[in-house]
Amino acid sequence: MKEECAVFGIFGSKEAAQMTYLGLYSLQHRGQESSGIISYDGKKMYEHKAMGLVSKVYSDDILKELEGHVAIGHNRYSTTGISHVVNTQPFLVDCRFGKIAVAHNGNLVNAVELRTRMEDDGSIFRSTMDSEVLLHLIARSREDSIEKMVIDALGQVKGAYSLLFLTQGKIIAARDPNGFRPLCLGKLGNTHIIASESCAFDIIGAAYLREVEPGEMIVLSEDGIKSIKFAASAERLSKCIFEFIYFSRPDSKVFGENVDKVRRKLGRKLAEEHPADADIVISVPDSSNTIALGFAEASGLPFELGLIRNHYVGRTFIQPKQRERDWDVRIKFNPVKGVLRGKRIVVIDDSIVRGSTMRKLVTLIREAGAAEVHLRIGSPPITHSCYYGIDTPTRSELIASKKSVREIEKYLGVESLHYLSVKGLLECVDDPDNYCITCFNGVYPIQRDGDYSKDVFDQDIKDKSGRRAERNSA
Repeated sequence: MKEECAVFGIFGSKEAAQMTYLGLYSLQHRGQESSGIISYDGKKMYEHKAMGLVSKVYSDDILKELEGHVAIGHNRYSTTGISHVVNTQPFLVDCRFGKIAVAHNGNLVNAVELRTRMEDDGSIFRSTMDSEVLLHLIARSREDSIEKMVIDALGQVKGAYSLLFLTQGKIIAARDPNGFRPLCLGKLGNTHIIASESCAFDIIGAAYLREVEPGEMIVLSEDGIKSIKFAASAERLSKCIFEFIYFSRPDSKVFGENVDKVRRKLGRKLAEEHPADADIVISVPDSSNTIALGFAEASGLPFELGLIRNHYVGRTFIQPKQRERDWDVRIKFNPVKGVLRGKRIVVIDDSIVRGSTMRKLVTLIREAGAAEVHLRIGSPPITHSCYYGIDTPTRSELIASKKSVREIEKYLGVESLHYLSVKGLLECVDDPDNYCITCFNGVYPIQRDGDYSKDVFDQDIKDKSGRRAERNSA
């Protein structure tokens, strides 16, 4: 399971770019592939984007060049479009009302159909992102204001989106009617902020106000803040339950709930459903730490730091030959042998995707001297792929889609394996009927176009290039 994206926008600060940098820094966990900021000073837009972590993409000199009192920013993990600088966001184009930029968290499930239709009409795309489709729809709109143009465009797309648009003098935020991805509003004095999670407010001393509602557009301008209901909320919302299981930081508030509080509930419910005859509880750091604390609390077992995570591992350090020797897990995690030796261990993790990493981790824990390994997972088995902004593998790669729990238990080499039930999971949130659990039950709230994959546009471009080459050689 990979991270999704992060968005951050601020209106009315003399240090808009610097504040956006800090906000993106706190949202780094949502995307580590690339980052970008676009600012506006009342006359001109300034832009900086690059591949890499927030700390590497920006410098003091770069931030000083991003002038203005308005800015939006984006951290990316690609869910559509290849990993390349051309696909970094925010994405900036010209339209008849001037320049407009977009930062997007989510996936548009009808982007292929829309893009194909516009290309047939002569539109030229610069990237392979579904987000660029939105900008083309806005540019083609015949409405008489930028707000109406955005609403016109949103009326043509389907799927998950938490969006920030920067126009000349305005930030426009919008959340899809199903409410798949989080988006919240904050305030610092007379400055308004929009972000994916509330932890981005904490770092700059801003206060959390509320969630942007599903189907709501918020316009920030010199006139203040304006709310527009551009679409009716879905009768049944589809808030992503994985925000609580894995994605969001535990110190954040998303969908109106504290992440830490929900994760502790997950752990307590897991202990209630599947207790273990063991000596200690450990987590697979960091996302499952809070779930493990809840499990330990409910079970009466001591929580110990049995695995230490190396936070300074980059993918470039893991070479193909090293992968063959399973060094990837050994570089990322190191067991605390004095804690594990001779003990019956309950290992808590948030989820199992392919199972290959967990299998290596179990081997590592056994090599450290653990007498028994009991695995407890803070979510139900993942059996279906997500098309709403999470980069899950194809269904054939998901271990729970082809193996039973007992078969997975044997594959991983543990004494016991148990998952949290769907019922137990939903009992841990305040609004259980309004969450998307597609990855557990295969019920898709919005149907996608055809055989969708994250590189569909890239393959389409390759196919068209090949056809052009064939025509030219004929």
